[in-house]
Formats: sequence, structure tokens, C-alpha cells
Amino acid sequence: MVKFLVKLAIAGLIANATWRLGSAYLQFYKFKDAVAETATFGQRSTEAQIQQRVLELASQYDVPLADVTVKRNDRNHVIIDGSYVQGIEFVPGYRYQWPFEMHVDVLTLVGSLR
Repeated sequence: MVKFLVKLAIAGLIANATWRLGSAYLQFYKFKDAVAETATFGQRSTEAQIQQRVLELASQYDVPLADVTVKRNDRNHVIIDGSYVQGIEFVPGYRYQWPFEMHVDVLTLVGSLR
């Protein structure tokens, strides 16, 4: 009976860790999709305006964005890089600092479809 309870506790810890990490990645991918949408539809925006919008999205998605850079090679090519570290509690009472890195490279073709 004790062996079964130990296995059950280990399975519970694994399920908890998987849930926490999966939730953090889901939040990351939602944020990254919103940033890609901003880059796609921000053709007339300046680099500073796009960076400000990315910081607003980080606040909206509760992402502790540490640094973000926006580069515009030409009018239709936007590159956004950013990273942050989020604490994930794999085991109750123990937080691991998990790094997330984002690279969004968007090329839009304006006026190509009519």
C-alpha cells in the first residue's frame, strides 16, 4: 500500500510540473502570436511605436518581458526579438527560473493581391 501511495505522489508531482510548464508555454505562444500580428499589421508604424505596442502586449499577457528590440529592414520587413525569465513552480515550494526567447520575423507583401 505504501508503494502505491509513493507512486501516486510521484505521478501527481509529474502531472503538476507538466501542467505548470504547459501553461507557461501556452501563455508564451499566445503572446508571440499577438506580437507577430502586431508586426504584420504595423506596416506604417515606426520601430518605437511597434516596441511600445509589444510592451503593452507583454503587460496584457502578464509576460515579464526583460528586453525587446525592433528592427525594420525596409517598409515590409520587421524583426522583433525579446526574452524574459519566468518562475515556474514545478514542485510546491520550489520555483525554477525558465528562460523564454522570442524571435518574430515578418515579411509582408503589400499590394500583391487584388
